[in-house]
Amino acid sequence: MNRGLKEGLEKAFPGASITAAGGTECLVSAGKDSVLSMLAYLRDAGFDHLALVSCVDWIDEQEFELVYVLSPYMKENAVLTGEERMSVILKTRLLRENPEIQTATPIFENAEPYERELHELFGILFRGHKRLTPLFLERKYETPPFRKDFDTRQYAKDIFDSIPAVEEGKK
Repeated sequence: MNRGLKEGLEKAFPGASITAAGGTECLVSAGKDSVLSMLAYLRDAGFDHLALVSCVDWIDEQEFELVYVLSPYMKENAVLTGEERMSVILKTRLLRENPEIQTATPIFENAEPYERELHELFGILFRGHKRLTPLFLERKYETPPFRKDFDTRQYAKDIFDSIPAVEEGKK
């Protein structure tokens, strides 16, 4: 892991946990209130590509874990090698009950569809997001369908039991 990056993060964000997660990955855990400033810091440090925003449902802990994956873009068509290929995985936890966090779109515009997806599938509110409209689903669900407490059996029963049976042998 790049020592300068680790020292810079530790100095700028004293409460963050920063560890090496393999040769080219840096794992950072931070509180939700420091995520935006950390994303801006990392972008300015050369991690200018937001590759992914995802979510893990830790139902037993009553938390969601947001995961941001950042990497540097290729510079002037050069192939990145060694530490230049490093990715930063930034994680933060949100309470499952009324989960919300500030949108990352002012820092990374391409966070927009990821946040829409996580809002739709997990019910996370991204404050300040200008367009939290559905991407995939045709209807609203009482419990968002990617939460671990979504009852797929009850959903299938509700949907498919309402379809009339086809009577065999009828002409």
